[in-house]
Amino acid sequence: MEPKDTIPGGAAEPPVQVEVAVQAVEPPAAPPAVVPDPVVGPEPGPVPAPVRPRPRGRTTLLIAAAAVLGIAGGTAVGYGVQADRAPTPLPALSQPNLAYPAKALPADQVPDPLPVSQDRQRKTDGDLRELLVSKPSGARNTGFLFPAKGWMSLDAYAREFKSEDYMFETLAEADVRRIAAADWLQGRHRDVSIRLVQFRSGAELGASDHANDQLGYMPYAKDGAGNEGDPIKGSGNGRYFLYKAVNKPGYLPVYQARAIAQRGDVMFDINIFDTAPISKKDIRTLAERQLERL
Repeated sequence: MEPKDTIPGGAAEPPVQVEVAVQAVEPPAAPPAVVPDPVVGPEPGPVPAPVRPRPRGRTTLLIAAAAVLGIAGGTAVGYGVQADRAPTPLPALSQPNLAYPAKALPADQVPDPLPVSQDRQRKTDGDLRELLVSKPSGARNTGFLFPAKGWMSLDAYAREFKSEDYMFETLAEADVRRIAAADWLQGRHRDVSIRLVQFRSGAELGASDHANDQLGYMPYAKDGAGNEGDPIKGSGNGRYFLYKAVNKPGYLPVYQARAIAQRGDVMFDINIFDTAPISKKDIRTLAERQLERL
């Protein structure tokens, strides 16, 4: 017989509860922290006051002022020293034994002067009129207004140009030395004129500049020949030109040829006028003959 949970005739007993005591496990206590001893250092000093920045440029100005004063002072001292010194005498302007060579060569050792063919200056320093081309046979003088073979003044030469005032001033500033001229009449209406314009030696290249000025406008039809012309044989810058005929009602036609060149300090200008056409051979031959004589 199974035991009964109740007692008959009595009160029921509560169930017996077994209380298990759970003991909490506490963690072990941490070891005490080691506090290091404080490091004893120097006591802090007083805080410096803020420094005001120096304005820029002052140092540069001071250095520049000192340099200027130094230069000025040195110059003044130098002038003072120089003023206290006695003046140094200059050497005499005329001194012996300045000739070259020191002794003149014997008469039998003196070299001969260069021939005219090698020294063109000997040729042009002489009578410039002798270098003009002579008029051909059968030609005649034009009259007293134009020289057959002689000298021409600068103002008379300048009047042969349109701007005579400008030409006179330009040639005078270029230091014209002299002008040789020749004029003649040939045939019925042919008029020939030759001008040799010589310039003095100096910084200005008078002959070359005058020739180039005249050659500069020749290619233009307004004042020149209207063409480039042809070179003169044996000349560096010389050229000859044929103009177009000028026809006006009631007048004979006018033909013109011109030659311009320069050699050394002499510039020549040749003009031919005619009522009949002028061949290139006529002006070219005359220009080549004149160039050979310079």
